[in-house]
Amino acid sequence: MTFYEEMRAEVLRHGAINNAYLNRFKAGAITNEEFRQFAVEFYNFARFFPKILVAQLVNTEDEAVADELTQVLYSELGDGSTKHRHELLYRDFLRSIGVSIHEAMAGSMLPSTRAYIDGMEQLYSSGNHARALGASFGLENMAITMWDLLIPGLQRLRKTQYPGMDVTYFTFHRELEATHEAAMEKAVAAMETRPSVESGRLSAEEREEFRGGMIAVLDYLEGFWKGLNQAEAATDVIKRAS
Repeated sequence: MTFYEEMRAEVLRHGAINNAYLNRFKAGAITNEEFRQFAVEFYNFARFFPKILVAQLVNTEDEAVADELTQVLYSELGDGSTKHRHELLYRDFLRSIGVSIHEAMAGSMLPSTRAYIDGMEQLYSSGNHARALGASFGLENMAITMWDLLIPGLQRLRKTQYPGMDVTYFTFHRELEATHEAAMEKAVAAMETRPSVESGRLSAEEREEFRGGMIAVLDYLEGFWKGLNQAEAATDVIKRAS
């Protein structure tokens, strides 16, 4: 098994995409309050992600890796079409379920959401290029599984409670993710074929840093889902007490 295959297999086993919250979401087994909270909290990822990508790009020395990161960033910004800018597509989703953009932007994040956003930015902007690339690799390689858990739940909720829900942001991302995964595979290959690398391999230290960045970003994402679960549990306690 190659280093790329080992790391990808580890991503797919991680709790970032194997957890109780996502399983419930896929089944549509969430309350209306829980759903609206998800919509607002996830928006923070959608709107800050381009900034995080830019931070990684401007801190990347390897030009071949930078080429692949540029492709991902260009995709996030709509591939030259402003109407396809991903954050704008998410705004359409919010409006379709009755959440105003002001409400989504003005509200305070859950601590777990803030930790996820801040943690991602620190990892992506790190001067440690192997660690930053590992973080990007982890996020892009978990994405298809995440969308495949979220989209069925959204479709169930659209049938039962939100007939006007616009899920384009989610389905559009699902279609794009294969290209993002391919970009990460090429980036890893570029790291392993640098002229300065003996035998076309990353050093043991670089591999460890890569894996460290990958696990760190996935841990932050797992914390994001756990935060949403805990928020719902706290709401239930308050309701019972009243």
